[in-house]
Amino acid sequence: MNRIKLTQMLQQFFIEDIGEGDLTSEAIFPRTMIGEGKMIVKENGILAGIELIPAGYALLDSSIDVQLFKKDGEFVEKGEVIAIVKGPMGQLLTGERVILNLLQRMSGIATLTHRAVNSLNSTHTRICDTRKTTPGLRMLEKYAVTCGGGYNHRFGLYDGVMIKDNHIAFAGSIMNAVNATKEKLGHMVKIEVETETKEQVLEAIEAKVDVIMFDNRTPDEVKEFVQLVPEGIKTEASGGITIDMLSAYQNTGVDYISLGALTHSVKSLDISFNVGNKGE
Repeated sequence: MNRIKLTQMLQQFFIEDIGEGDLTSEAIFPRTMIGEGKMIVKENGILAGIELIPAGYALLDSSIDVQLFKKDGEFVEKGEVIAIVKGPMGQLLTGERVILNLLQRMSGIATLTHRAVNSLNSTHTRICDTRKTTPGLRMLEKYAVTCGGGYNHRFGLYDGVMIKDNHIAFAGSIMNAVNATKEKLGHMVKIEVETETKEQVLEAIEAKVDVIMFDNRTPDEVKEFVQLVPEGIKTEASGGITIDMLSAYQNTGVDYISLGALTHSVKSLDISFNVGNKGE
Protein backbone atom coordinates (compact mmCIF):
# COMPACT_ATOMS: atom_id res chain seq x y z
CA MET A 1 0.00 0.00 0.00
CA ASN A 2 1.13 3.54 -0.71
CA ARG A 3 2.10 4.96 2.71
CA ILE A 4 1.44 8.59 1.79
CA LYS A 5 -1.99 7.79 0.37
CA LEU A 6 -2.79 5.56 3.35
CA THR A 7 -2.02 8.42 5.75
CA GLN A 8 -4.25 10.77 3.78
CA MET A 9 -7.07 8.23 3.76
CA LEU A 10 -6.85 7.61 7.50
CA GLN A 11 -6.83 11.34 8.19
CA GLN A 12 -10.06 11.76 6.24
CA PHE A 13 -11.68 8.75 7.91
CA PHE A 14 -10.80 10.09 11.37
CA ILE A 15 -12.09 13.56 10.48
CA GLU A 16 -15.38 12.03 9.38
CA ASP A 17 -15.77 10.06 12.62
CA ILE A 18 -14.22 12.34 15.23
CA GLY A 19 -15.21 15.74 13.87
CA GLU A 20 -14.50 18.35 16.55
CA GLY A 21 -13.71 15.67 19.13
CA ASP A 22 -14.78 12.43 20.79
CA LEU A 23 -17.38 13.77 23.23
CA THR A 24 -17.69 10.51 25.17
CA SER A 25 -14.02 9.63 25.69
CA GLU A 26 -12.96 13.22 26.35
CA ALA A 27 -15.63 13.59 29.03
CA ILE A 28 -14.89 10.33 30.84
CA PHE A 29 -11.13 9.77 30.67
CA PRO A 30 -8.42 12.14 31.93
CA ARG A 31 -5.45 12.49 29.59
CA THR A 32 -3.21 10.78 32.13
CA MET A 33 -5.27 7.57 32.27
CA ILE A 34 -3.34 4.87 30.46
CA GLY A 35 -5.06 1.83 29.03
CA GLU A 36 -4.32 -1.35 27.13
CA GLY A 37 -6.40 -2.70 24.29
CA LYS A 38 -6.35 -6.10 22.67
CA MET A 39 -7.61 -6.83 19.17
CA ILE A 40 -9.05 -10.33 19.19
CA VAL A 41 -10.22 -12.38 16.20
CA LYS A 42 -13.68 -13.87 16.74
CA GLU A 43 -13.72 -16.22 13.73
CA ASN A 44 -11.20 -18.00 11.52
CA GLY A 45 -9.94 -16.21 8.45
CA ILE A 46 -7.09 -14.52 6.58
CA LEU A 47 -5.70 -11.28 7.98
CA ALA A 48 -5.31 -8.11 5.92
CA GLY A 49 -4.63 -4.55 7.03
CA ILE A 50 -2.62 -5.15 10.21
CA GLU A 51 -0.40 -2.13 9.48
CA LEU A 52 -3.44 0.12 9.74
CA ILE A 53 -3.26 -0.26 13.51
CA PRO A 54 0.11 1.49 14.07
CA ALA A 55 -0.51 3.88 11.16
CA GLY A 56 -3.89 4.92 12.52
CA TYR A 57 -2.91 5.33 16.15
CA ALA A 58 0.25 7.24 15.20
CA LEU A 59 -1.99 9.95 13.73
CA LEU A 60 -3.92 10.27 16.98
CA ASP A 61 -1.11 10.05 19.52
CA SER A 62 2.54 9.24 18.86
CA SER A 63 2.94 7.93 22.40
CA ILE A 64 0.67 4.94 21.77
CA ASP A 65 2.67 1.72 21.72
CA VAL A 66 1.53 -0.97 19.26
CA GLN A 67 2.55 -4.63 19.31
CA LEU A 68 1.59 -6.75 16.31
CA PHE A 69 1.52 -10.54 16.56
CA LYS A 70 0.42 -11.52 13.05
CA LYS A 71 1.23 -10.50 9.49
CA ASP A 72 -1.01 -9.80 6.52
CA GLY A 73 -1.86 -12.92 4.57
CA GLU A 74 -1.59 -15.19 7.60
CA PHE A 75 -4.36 -17.49 8.81
CA VAL A 76 -5.89 -16.37 12.09
CA GLU A 77 -8.03 -18.45 14.43
CA LYS A 78 -10.94 -17.54 16.64
CA GLY A 79 -9.66 -16.23 19.97
CA GLU A 80 -6.24 -15.13 18.71
CA VAL A 81 -4.87 -11.76 19.85
CA ILE A 82 -3.47 -10.07 16.76
CA ALA A 83 -2.37 -6.81 18.37
CA ILE A 84 -2.01 -5.02 21.72
CA VAL A 85 -2.04 -1.22 21.98
CA LYS A 86 -1.06 0.80 25.07
CA GLY A 87 -1.54 4.51 25.64
CA PRO A 88 -4.02 7.17 26.75
CA MET A 89 -7.34 5.39 27.24
CA GLY A 90 -9.39 8.04 25.48
CA GLN A 91 -7.24 7.93 22.35
CA LEU A 92 -7.36 4.15 22.21
CA LEU A 93 -11.16 4.24 22.13
CA THR A 94 -11.32 7.24 19.78
CA GLY A 95 -9.38 5.40 17.08
CA GLU A 96 -10.93 1.99 17.64
CA ARG A 97 -13.92 2.09 15.28
CA VAL A 98 -12.23 3.48 12.17
CA ILE A 99 -9.32 1.06 12.46
CA LEU A 100 -11.52 -1.95 13.21
CA ASN A 101 -13.96 -1.19 10.38
CA LEU A 102 -11.12 -1.17 7.85
CA LEU A 103 -9.31 -4.16 9.35
CA GLN A 104 -12.48 -6.26 9.45
CA ARG A 105 -13.49 -5.44 5.88
CA MET A 106 -10.03 -6.03 4.46
CA SER A 107 -9.70 -9.32 6.32
CA GLY A 108 -13.12 -10.36 5.04
CA ILE A 109 -11.97 -9.70 1.47
CA ALA A 110 -8.73 -11.63 2.03
CA THR A 111 -10.67 -14.53 3.52
CA LEU A 112 -13.12 -14.67 0.61
CA THR A 113 -10.29 -14.44 -1.91
CA HIS A 114 -8.47 -17.29 -0.18
CA ARG A 115 -11.63 -19.36 -0.42
CA ALA A 116 -11.91 -18.58 -4.13
CA VAL A 117 -8.28 -19.54 -4.81
CA ASN A 118 -8.77 -22.83 -2.97
CA SER A 119 -12.05 -23.54 -4.75
CA LEU A 120 -10.41 -23.06 -8.14
CA ASN A 121 -7.36 -25.10 -7.08
CA SER A 122 -5.38 -24.35 -10.22
CA THR A 123 -1.63 -24.05 -10.74
CA HIS A 124 -2.18 -21.98 -13.88
CA THR A 125 -5.31 -19.83 -13.62
CA ARG A 126 -5.18 -16.82 -11.32
CA ILE A 127 -8.05 -15.24 -9.42
CA CYS A 128 -8.25 -11.47 -9.74
CA ASP A 129 -10.50 -8.62 -8.68
CA THR A 130 -12.42 -5.96 -10.65
CA ARG A 131 -13.25 -2.25 -10.33
CA LYS A 132 -16.38 -3.16 -8.35
CA THR A 133 -14.91 -1.73 -5.17
CA THR A 134 -16.21 0.62 -2.48
CA PRO A 135 -15.59 4.26 -3.51
CA GLY A 136 -12.68 5.62 -1.50
CA LEU A 137 -11.45 2.18 -0.42
CA ARG A 138 -10.13 0.75 -3.68
CA MET A 139 -6.46 0.75 -2.69
CA LEU A 140 -7.21 -1.06 0.57
CA GLU A 141 -9.64 -3.54 -0.94
CA LYS A 142 -7.36 -4.46 -3.81
CA TYR A 143 -4.45 -4.88 -1.41
CA ALA A 144 -6.64 -7.22 0.66
CA VAL A 145 -7.24 -9.36 -2.44
CA THR A 146 -3.48 -9.92 -2.75
CA CYS A 147 -3.31 -10.90 0.95
CA GLY A 148 -5.79 -13.67 0.17
CA GLY A 149 -3.70 -15.02 -2.72
CA GLY A 150 -5.46 -13.18 -5.53
CA TYR A 151 -4.20 -10.70 -8.11
CA ASN A 152 -5.22 -7.21 -9.13
CA HIS A 153 -6.93 -6.25 -12.37
CA ARG A 154 -6.55 -2.63 -13.48
CA PHE A 155 -6.92 -0.12 -10.65
CA GLY A 156 -9.00 2.36 -12.61
CA LEU A 157 -9.89 3.74 -16.00
CA TYR A 158 -6.45 5.37 -16.15
CA ASP A 159 -4.06 2.41 -16.11
CA GLY A 160 -5.40 0.06 -18.77
CA VAL A 161 -7.78 -0.02 -21.73
CA MET A 162 -10.79 -2.30 -21.53
CA ILE A 163 -13.00 -2.25 -24.62
CA LYS A 164 -16.45 -3.52 -23.68
CA ASP A 165 -19.63 -4.24 -25.59
CA ASN A 166 -20.87 -0.64 -25.57
CA HIS A 167 -17.53 0.65 -26.85
CA ILE A 168 -17.63 -1.92 -29.63
CA ALA A 169 -21.23 -1.11 -30.54
CA PHE A 170 -20.53 2.60 -30.93
CA ALA A 171 -17.20 2.04 -32.73
CA GLY A 172 -18.82 -0.36 -35.18
CA SER A 173 -16.46 -3.29 -34.56
CA ILE A 174 -13.68 -4.57 -32.34
CA MET A 175 -11.13 -3.68 -35.03
CA ASN A 176 -12.37 -0.09 -35.24
CA ALA A 177 -12.28 0.34 -31.46
CA VAL A 178 -8.79 -1.15 -31.12
CA ASN A 179 -7.35 0.87 -34.00
CA ALA A 180 -8.79 4.10 -32.62
CA THR A 181 -7.27 3.32 -29.23
CA LYS A 182 -3.84 2.47 -30.64
CA GLU A 183 -3.76 5.74 -32.58
CA LYS A 184 -4.13 7.78 -29.42
CA LEU A 185 -2.25 5.82 -26.78
CA GLY A 186 1.38 4.87 -26.30
CA HIS A 187 2.91 1.42 -26.44
CA MET A 188 3.06 1.10 -22.64
CA VAL A 189 -0.71 0.84 -22.26
CA LYS A 190 -2.24 -2.63 -22.54
CA ILE A 191 -5.52 -3.21 -24.38
CA GLU A 192 -8.13 -5.74 -23.31
CA VAL A 193 -11.26 -6.58 -25.32
CA GLU A 194 -14.46 -8.17 -24.07
CA THR A 195 -15.79 -10.96 -26.31
CA GLU A 196 -18.85 -13.20 -26.32
CA THR A 197 -18.52 -15.24 -29.52
CA LYS A 198 -15.92 -17.19 -31.44
CA GLU A 199 -16.07 -14.58 -34.20
CA GLN A 200 -15.30 -11.79 -31.75
CA VAL A 201 -12.38 -13.75 -30.31
CA LEU A 202 -10.90 -14.17 -33.78
CA GLU A 203 -11.39 -10.48 -34.52
CA ALA A 204 -9.65 -9.52 -31.26
CA ILE A 205 -6.75 -11.80 -32.19
CA GLU A 206 -6.51 -10.16 -35.60
CA ALA A 207 -6.52 -6.74 -33.92
CA LYS A 208 -3.51 -7.86 -31.85
CA VAL A 209 -4.85 -6.97 -28.44
CA ASP A 210 -3.00 -7.80 -25.23
CA VAL A 211 -5.82 -9.49 -23.32
CA ILE A 212 -9.05 -11.16 -24.44
CA MET A 213 -11.90 -11.51 -21.98
CA PHE A 214 -14.54 -14.21 -22.42
CA ASP A 215 -17.67 -12.62 -21.00
CA ASN A 216 -20.39 -14.79 -19.45
CA ARG A 217 -19.10 -17.97 -21.11
CA THR A 218 -19.50 -21.53 -19.85
CA PRO A 219 -16.44 -23.61 -18.91
CA ASP A 220 -16.70 -25.52 -22.19
CA GLU A 221 -16.87 -22.30 -24.20
CA VAL A 222 -13.91 -20.84 -22.33
CA LYS A 223 -11.86 -23.97 -23.00
CA GLU A 224 -12.76 -23.80 -26.71
CA PHE A 225 -11.92 -20.10 -27.00
CA VAL A 226 -8.61 -20.42 -25.13
CA GLN A 227 -7.37 -22.88 -27.74
CA LEU A 228 -7.87 -20.24 -30.43
CA VAL A 229 -5.69 -17.64 -28.73
CA PRO A 230 -1.98 -17.58 -29.64
CA GLU A 231 0.82 -17.24 -27.09
CA GLY A 232 1.49 -13.65 -26.20
CA ILE A 233 -2.16 -12.79 -25.63
CA LYS A 234 -3.51 -13.27 -22.12
CA THR A 235 -7.01 -14.63 -21.56
CA GLU A 236 -9.58 -13.84 -18.90
CA ALA A 237 -12.99 -15.23 -17.98
CA SER A 238 -15.52 -13.04 -16.23
CA GLY A 239 -19.23 -12.53 -15.70
CA GLY A 240 -21.69 -14.85 -14.00
CA ILE A 241 -18.96 -16.89 -12.29
CA THR A 242 -19.52 -17.58 -8.60
CA ILE A 243 -17.07 -19.09 -6.14
CA ASP A 244 -19.10 -22.30 -6.05
CA MET A 245 -18.65 -22.60 -9.84
CA LEU A 246 -14.88 -22.09 -9.91
CA SER A 247 -13.90 -25.74 -9.85
CA ALA A 248 -15.62 -26.19 -13.22
CA TYR A 249 -13.14 -23.69 -14.74
CA GLN A 250 -10.08 -25.43 -13.28
CA ASN A 251 -8.94 -27.10 -16.51
CA THR A 252 -10.07 -24.54 -19.08
CA GLY A 253 -6.56 -23.13 -19.52
CA VAL A 254 -7.71 -19.52 -19.07
CA ASP A 255 -5.07 -17.25 -17.51
CA TYR A 256 -7.32 -15.20 -15.21
CA ILE A 257 -10.79 -15.34 -13.70
CA SER A 258 -12.03 -11.98 -12.42
CA LEU A 259 -14.62 -11.88 -9.66
CA GLY A 260 -16.44 -8.72 -8.63
CA ALA A 261 -17.84 -10.54 -5.60
CA LEU A 262 -14.43 -10.45 -3.92
CA THR A 263 -14.99 -6.79 -3.07
CA HIS A 264 -18.69 -6.02 -3.58
CA SER A 265 -20.29 -8.98 -1.77
CA VAL A 266 -17.97 -9.61 1.14
CA LYS A 267 -18.71 -10.28 4.80
CA SER A 268 -16.34 -8.55 7.21
CA LEU A 269 -14.24 -10.77 9.48
CA ASP A 270 -15.35 -10.36 13.09
CA ILE A 271 -12.61 -8.73 15.20
CA SER A 272 -13.19 -7.20 18.65
CA PHE A 273 -11.32 -4.60 20.72
CA ASN A 274 -11.19 -5.07 24.49
CA VAL A 275 -9.57 -2.49 26.80
CA GLY A 276 -8.43 -2.42 30.39
CA ASN A 277 -7.27 0.34 32.75
CA LYS A 278 -3.52 0.45 33.42
CA GLY A 279 -3.78 3.28 35.92
CA GLU A 280 -2.40 6.81 35.83
